Amino acid sequence: MNGDETFSREDRKFMKAALKQAEKALLIGEVPIGAVIVSEGKIIGRGYNRRNTDHTTLAHAEITAIRKANRKVGDWRLEGCTLYVTLEPCQMCAGALVQSRIDRVVIGAQSFKSGCAGTLLNILQNNEFNHQIEVDSGLMQEQCTEILQRFFKDLRRRNKMRKKEKAAGEDGSGEDGSGVPGAGDPGAEEGGKQSFD
Repeated sequence: MNGDETFSREDRKFMKAALKQAEKALLIGEVPIGAVIVSEGKIIGRGYNRRNTDHTTLAHAEITAIRKANRKVGDWRLEGCTLYVTLEPCQMCAGALVQSRIDRVVIGAQSFKSGCAGTLLNILQNNEFNHQIEVDSGLMQEQCTEILQRFFKDLRRRNKMRKKEKAAGEDGSGEDGSGVPGAGDPGAEEGGKQSFD
């Protein structure tokens, strides 16, 4: 884990761009994770979490950014590129990053439930694979963690309200539960558990 002072001004600029992508996810009720891929000082791919919105496991921020960067460069290889991501990649995204041959990954916050860039596993730097990635962690960690905490705090609040409204409907003192505001919100995960992925 590096401190913010070890990162360049350019690194901070691109992590801010990744945070803007995370804000887009937040606005549509998704877990707020954002990513950008940079080549020669320019963003060539952007992505944010859309799993619930798009109804697909593959709609992670990193995968979307990889897909867009591949289109931009006209190749599946992303050699010479850097990914900036607000939350440590999961096993699927870490595997895709290794396959893409990306050079470097800069991470905001650690993922204690699915982090595969050093927290639970280190897929990105596994010497058994044909490609290893330079990993730098902890850039703007506070901001990257705060947006996730804000999302899950609101999710727990909404889940608590739904429970109360459902209970009121079941005892005859309120709605029957079918018109509960916010039911079926994208991003609402059962029990409000924090998985940050």
